Amino acid sequence: MRTYVFRPTPQGPWPGIVLYSEIFQLTGPIRRTAAWLAGHGFVVAVPEVHHEFEPAGTVLAYDQAGADRGNFCKYEKKLASYDGDAQAVITWLAEQTAHVGVMGICLGGHLAFRAALLPQVKAAACFYATDLHTASLSKADDSLARAAEIQGELLMIFGRQDPHVPLEGRRKIQARLEEVGTKYSWVEVNAAHAFIRDEGPRYDPVAASHCLGMAVELFQRKLR
Repeated sequence: MRTYVFRPTPQGPWPGIVLYSEIFQLTGPIRRTAAWLAGHGFVVAVPEVHHEFEPAGTVLAYDQAGADRGNFCKYEKKLASYDGDAQAVITWLAEQTAHVGVMGICLGGHLAFRAALLPQVKAAACFYATDLHTASLSKADDSLARAAEIQGELLMIFGRQDPHVPLEGRRKIQARLEEVGTKYSWVEVNAAHAFIRDEGPRYDPVAASHCLGMAVELFQRKLR
């Protein structure tokens, strides 16, 4: 599993963050987000989420063909493979730092939520996590059902105009977090899906800046 690592320039030790990408893997916006997080004093590891299906280094385009391929890989991948990836990259990162968090966008938001089931994860920032309310990440997807296992703190961020996570889906997720007593913050902004992606018509720089700042505040508070 190729994993790209972004480090602050000064010598550490620094806390670690696993950044899970969208279905398109390490695109320009994901690379810039990783570098931005590293600039705030974190070692950031970005694993390739489709490594079983694509050659190392593959980046899918932000077009219909890229979306179709990314969604195919997302649904074909086995749940155990997602979990094995999470355990591998978090174990590697934990060998370098005492404190590990996770962050993810779209598909990555769901993967960050699922990675937070691991006890090493002290904080997770999940941006518009898809397939969480429908339990459709993979066959036998039980991420939301296992929410009680999350020991760290969550930051859940959604766009209210996101058709991938509609109102009823957001309420289902929040109700489950309340039911099991998860420690979490909940944010909904007037924005579309992919509003933090700094390419394309759905980018909302004001909302993105605000929500990314909240993620950094969470990581600074929980990982330092």
